[in-house]
Amino acid sequence: MVPMSETPGAHYFTTPQDEERRSRIRVQLRGREVSVETAGGVFSPKGLDKGTAILLDEVPDPTGAELLDLGCGWGPVAIAMAQAGQPGARVTAVDVNDRSLGLTRDNAAALGLTGVEALRPQDVPDDRRFDTIWSNPPIRIGKQALHELLLLWLPRLASGGTAWLVVQKNLGADTLQSWLATALPEAAEGPWEVRRTATAKGFRILAVTRG
Repeated sequence: MVPMSETPGAHYFTTPQDEERRSRIRVQLRGREVSVETAGGVFSPKGLDKGTAILLDEVPDPTGAELLDLGCGWGPVAIAMAQAGQPGARVTAVDVNDRSLGLTRDNAAALGLTGVEALRPQDVPDDRRFDTIWSNPPIRIGKQALHELLLLWLPRLASGGTAWLVVQKNLGADTLQSWLATALPEAAEGPWEVRRTATAKGFRILAVTRG
C-alpha cells in the first residue's frame, strides 16, 4: 500500500500522517539564493518546480500592502513575495496542508521575513482583500475543484489588484483563461480583465485584474 504522503496529489487535500523528516536545500528565487527546509508530503519537496520557477521569473514585483500566495507548499512564492514586496507588506500564505504551513512559517522566520502569515483557508479573515495574488494553482485536483478554488479567492482581489497564475499549456491554460473571462464577471463585481502575459517552457502566465 502506498503511504498517504506518497500518493500523487495527496498533499492537495490532507496533512500527511507519516513522521515529518525535514531536509535542507538551496534554491534560487527571483535571482536570490536562499536556504530552506522541505519535507515529504508537500508539493515539490526536492526543489523548485518548473511552473513556480517560471512564475517567479516572469511576473513583476508585487504591489500593494496585502499579498496572497495561494497554495504555499514549503513557501517559495511567499518568500519571494515578501522579499520583492514593498516594506511593511503582509503576505498571506494559504494551504490546506498543515505540514506545508509549518514549513512556510519556519522558512520565512529563518530568513527574517516577519510579514509572512501562513494560514489554513478558513482562518483567513473574511474581510481581508488582496492587492496581488501569485499562484501555481493545483490543476490536478480536477476542473470543478479548481474552478471552485479560483472563484473563492480571485474575487477577494481589491479594486485594481492583479492575480498572476502559472498554468501548463497542455493541462488547459487556454481553456482556463477563457473560462475565467466568462465566470468571474458572473461571480463577482468587476470589471475583470483576463490576459496572457507570457509563454515559457510549456507554461502560460495569466494575469487576472479587477477593475
